Amino acid sequence: MTTYFYEFLADISEEFAHTLYELEKAIYNSPRSMLTHSRTFIEVLLEKVMIHENMTNDPYMTIVERIQNLDEAGLLTPEVMNAFHEVRKLGNVAAHDTRQFRFSESLTAWEHIHTIVKWFVEVYESYTIEVPEYVDPVMKQEHSYGLEEMALRFKKIEDLLKESLAYEKPKNTEQEATDIKIVEVEPKPKKGRISLLDEINEEPGFVPVRTIYYGKDSVEIPYFLRDAFLLPQRFEESERFLIRLGGEQQARIMSELPSSLENFHLRVTRYNETHSETFFHELKEFVQEEIRRKKLINSRPGELFLFFKSSEIVVTDDLGNVDLSTENFTGMPGLIEQLNDDGIYKVRHLPKELLILGKYHRVGKGRVESFFEQLRQIQEDLVKVTV
Repeated sequence: MTTYFYEFLADISEEFAHTLYELEKAIYNSPRSMLTHSRTFIEVLLEKVMIHENMTNDPYMTIVERIQNLDEAGLLTPEVMNAFHEVRKLGNVAAHDTRQFRFSESLTAWEHIHTIVKWFVEVYESYTIEVPEYVDPVMKQEHSYGLEEMALRFKKIEDLLKESLAYEKPKNTEQEATDIKIVEVEPKPKKGRISLLDEINEEPGFVPVRTIYYGKDSVEIPYFLRDAFLLPQRFEESERFLIRLGGEQQARIMSELPSSLENFHLRVTRYNETHSETFFHELKEFVQEEIRRKKLINSRPGELFLFFKSSEIVVTDDLGNVDLSTENFTGMPGLIEQLNDDGIYKVRHLPKELLILGKYHRVGKGRVESFFEQLRQIQEDLVKVTV
């Protein structure tokens, strides 16, 4: 472990120290996870206190009941009781609500946890232990440009610099210093420059690293997709074409595609130019959808998504714990049985690309779509739960 805020607790409780270390890491990486597991942390801490105080400690007691019991026993100050309730409420919402959670919410929970830990250490461990004053943790930037991506960025920057030289003009040395002359500056053309600037300003992973053409049309391939697996099921009209190409060790990953897809069908037999053109258009749609998914994932760090075509489901803690059983998913016993045989027993174990489920025996896209819709309905039912 690197240095962390509650490192001083390691000698008192290694389990508490390690848990708080993980919660601290999750504040910016996964606000939802941080909030959900903060609730678990305070539940264990409350139980420790009840055991220490020799109070009734029924394992089925709710967090609310534990807080009330400690409060009625005169063990909680108003500030500590409020901190427990705030962490509890935020954790409950994070467990089932599909909305995006903000850093400010995980930071709020983290500050309340400081109040709780300080109380616990001073009352139940040792008043001589000095708990540091609360400070917000520093956000660590982990995203960086790959070497190839960085080289391309600098190449574009250099092109932009050299392009600017075309608009430089020599100083008029013959003009008298006392003369005042209004010079109309020729505006720099925007066409081309805007797209170049956009590419330079792309965040890590999105800088275009190659271009694939079909006739006069083209699609830019971003860095994060340069070696992406081309799952045939993602290409509805070109699925069989891609499977056939894959059998010839062609078009399995993005980097195996040529710079032009014209005549691409010639690499296998019994296909024509229409298949090449159709595949190109589906490739454009694939790239656009992957960029959308990537930006969604980046905007919601630490979230787990299940994707189906151009739709997705947020896997909350509650949804992730739903059993994959014939009771929960009707009309598809064969799929459920095969998933269970592969060790996939809960929703959180599913592959993020649900189209992959089409690989199972007698499971077509229609069955996968029905499965997705049942997942969505279960999610909607869970969201209705009152905190």
